[in-house]
Amino acid sequence: MGHEHHHHHHHVAADNGQMRKILWAAIILNLLFVGVEAGVGLWQNSLSLLSDAGHNLSDVFSLVLVVVGLHLVKVHSNERYTYGYKKSTILISLANAILLLVAVGVIVAESVHKLREPAAIDGAAISWTAGVGILINGLTTVLLMRGQKGDLNIRGAFLHMAADTLVSIGVVISGIVILFTGWYIIDPIIGIVIAVVILVSTWELLHDSMRLALDGVPEGIEVDEVAQLMRDTDHVTDVHHLHIWAMSTTENAMTAHVVVDDEHEAAAVRKALKEALCEKGITHATIEIESGDGCCDKEC
Repeated sequence: MGHEHHHHHHHVAADNGQMRKILWAAIILNLLFVGVEAGVGLWQNSLSLLSDAGHNLSDVFSLVLVVVGLHLVKVHSNERYTYGYKKSTILISLANAILLLVAVGVIVAESVHKLREPAAIDGAAISWTAGVGILINGLTTVLLMRGQKGDLNIRGAFLHMAADTLVSIGVVISGIVILFTGWYIIDPIIGIVIAVVILVSTWELLHDSMRLALDGVPEGIEVDEVAQLMRDTDHVTDVHHLHIWAMSTTENAMTAHVVVDDEHEAAAVRKALKEALCEKGITHATIEIESGDGCCDKEC
């Protein structure tokens, strides 16, 4: 039995390694493309291309997040970082959000300027560049399809890529329209539309990562519900000092003091609570059991 279990574990590690290779390839490919797209955008002075490059950069970030997440699974805690480096996933999300908000500001400012005085641009160059983007995004989406079921971060990256493919299609269409009609004003309009798309998705990201950075309660968990669930457990008379926070973008932790009516039931209560909390998505619960008489040996 032990041998079989070990074999299974090894298979997971191999799978993890393969996923990391795929992701690194995708990151390098996408980064190169972002560089090319931004280059052509600057050369043509095309805002739809520049904002599409910004959107693509957010994909690169989401891929980096996945790679870091996969790597952190192997890093164990040490004397200085007792949680390991899990929280870095939250910091990457935060950096991603801030960078994108800056990019959106620049793009919108430029677009407004160009709406006033549209400049001539080469529709063909725009369409071709964004067309290559569709290919690269499509390829990455297919590569991620395998890993997206299990991992929240991979799922996020996958959804990013899918949305990005649509955005690039919009840019290709705008290039074709410009080529045939000469309506140059379409370029800044598409630029602003993409900026709004980035803004909406980034706002969510900023909100969530700020909350996690401040050790707030993760999305989808209600403190009152958790407290009630604990109080409804047999032999539990009260729950206080309840803290719930995120250790990483995928793991939640909790500490609580639980008052029981019968000290002999402590082990059973602890087991029941941990199982109930696991159901709620809290995997690291630390529970201090107290008897009814001395509530918290002296509050500070």
